[in-house]
Amino acid sequence: MTPQYVASLTVISAAVLFSSACAYGFLTGYNTKASGIKVETAPRRSTQFNLQTYLIEKKAKVEVALDASLSSVGPHSDKIIESMKYSLMAGGKRIRPILCMAACELFNGDENIAMPTAVALEMIHTMSLIHDDLPSMDNDVLRRGKPTNHVLYGEDVAILAGDALLSTSFEYVATHTDGVPAERVVEILRRLGKAVGPHGLAGGQVKDLECENKEGVTLAELEWIHMHKTASLLRVSCAAGAIIAGASKEDVAACEEFAEKIGMAFQIVDDILDVTSTSAQLGKTAGKDATCHKTTYVTLLGLEKSQSEAQRIITEAKACIEKFGDRAVPLLSIADYIVSRKN
Repeated sequence: MTPQYVASLTVISAAVLFSSACAYGFLTGYNTKASGIKVETAPRRSTQFNLQTYLIEKKAKVEVALDASLSSVGPHSDKIIESMKYSLMAGGKRIRPILCMAACELFNGDENIAMPTAVALEMIHTMSLIHDDLPSMDNDVLRRGKPTNHVLYGEDVAILAGDALLSTSFEYVATHTDGVPAERVVEILRRLGKAVGPHGLAGGQVKDLECENKEGVTLAELEWIHMHKTASLLRVSCAAGAIIAGASKEDVAACEEFAEKIGMAFQIVDDILDVTSTSAQLGKTAGKDATCHKTTYVTLLGLEKSQSEAQRIITEAKACIEKFGDRAVPLLSIADYIVSRKN
């Protein structure tokens, strides 16, 4: 880590610490009323852990790395880099990068060696948001409280910005990952490719589009959509962090199962918040699911049962990594946060 990077981290972290706390309500605790889910926290442990502080500090480091990850090399690339960076730096919880770093640290890895993969995960996630908002998909004009990418740069540039973020994510892992055996890096790249492909995010998005305005969508279909569209990227976030640190196949599998389950709970909470929160609270258009005639957990199960289902899945998720004891506290706490978040 260069002196210039450390200096940049110190300055930006101070600003991000306060803004993140305000944005997500971390200084006042979780907003359990937003999703209506009662959080069943893990038993008190010997280690003292403050999730609010943990998330804010991790997010600050991620923001610095993201900001440094994209730069134009000349006037010809200025516009696309500007478009890519507009969405990449538009804010957000940065849950996927933080999960990656937390999983790496679970197995005594250093967050710094996980940072290139963490950056790549957020690039991929940002790509998915840019494309999801396009007129040909969800046709949304608001994301993270700001105009969506195609509103500012046009649909053509937005598509290309998303494409460029996806390709850059793989390049970034390959170029900037140091101190990790080559076979682990290759395995991470393989998993990233699978997570975003036809048997991952893209496949889930296609099925989601097919089910719009469709009568009789089943719970099994809905679960398939979100296992691929939402959970796949969370799954690779935890798996990649564990792989970087040299975890065993068994332990990587435990992290994957944990992440899949919190991914499903994440989506259920998204469906709940879509009908219980405002656009200002969400940072995106509330009530969009109803407008697009989408089948959601709330439309299939009802609000109360959806809340119970999210909590049930989170409880199962936490059981997957309880065996790691106090080392798993950050991940266990993030699981609780996912069902108590307000946006």
